[in-house]
Amino acid sequence: MHVVVHGGAGSAPEAPVARQKALTEAAADASVATDPLDAVCDAVRPLERDPRFNAGVGGAVQSDGAVRTDAGVMTAAGVAGAACAMSGVAQAADVARVVARETPHLLLAGAPAVELARASGIDADETLLTEQTRERWAAADPPGNDRRDHLAWVRDHFEGTDTVGAVATDGESLAVATSTGGRWFALAGRVGDVPQLGAGFYADERGGASVTGEGEAIARFGLARRVVDRLGTLGPRQAAKETLAAFESATGGKAGVVAVDTSGHVGTEYNTEAMQTARASD
Repeated sequence: MHVVVHGGAGSAPEAPVARQKALTEAAADASVATDPLDAVCDAVRPLERDPRFNAGVGGAVQSDGAVRTDAGVMTAAGVAGAACAMSGVAQAADVARVVARETPHLLLAGAPAVELARASGIDADETLLTEQTRERWAAADPPGNDRRDHLAWVRDHFEGTDTVGAVATDGESLAVATSTGGRWFALAGRVGDVPQLGAGFYADERGGASVTGEGEAIARFGLARRVVDRLGTLGPRQAAKETLAAFESATGGKAGVVAVDTSGHVGTEYNTEAMQTARASD
């Protein structure tokens, strides 16, 4: 199995060496999987539990002081699922895999998604806030109950781009996963690009893409789907480069892309300050 994993596109991270080690280990451990969908979930899972990444534990805090997780998965055969707005669930990609494999749906949200996680043996009662995220939340002078003041606070503070994701292929089949804690200080209940098929993740017989960045712009543009569309005529590197350039021209947004075709060729591109990736093959 060939696995490519990313830790999100954004500003230069703290402890980049430690983060790179975590990405390298995640890719290596996932490369022993025999199924691409299992491989991408295996790759993302330790990152969802690592507070140095914006997914699961230590994820971005919304305007009510809560962390809510989102994820989406898809295979080249069209099997797809997503889950979003989940409190207490670090392993969001595993919930998305349950939606994909065990339900007739594409997306499940909120409390019912949390209950599905719990019923599937996925921990749904975790503390996702860390000491560092609590301090950042407190320092932002959280808003009061007045609705207009609350919305003004969100407009002034909304920020961030990071997420995590992976693409895996065994040379015949392929899968992609993207998982996130969202963007900092978003309005409570906000859902971005990550669980939206074609925006934060997409795969078909040509290849797959996991996207990270400014979710509203990514969703409006349909960035992941557009990258994969270009894989019909371009290699992953050129497809990622050209699509990201078109995205930036159309939206002015910031993003990063990991694209992989079923032969295992890889393209990564970003227009942010930094984006860390790792690759491994069994």
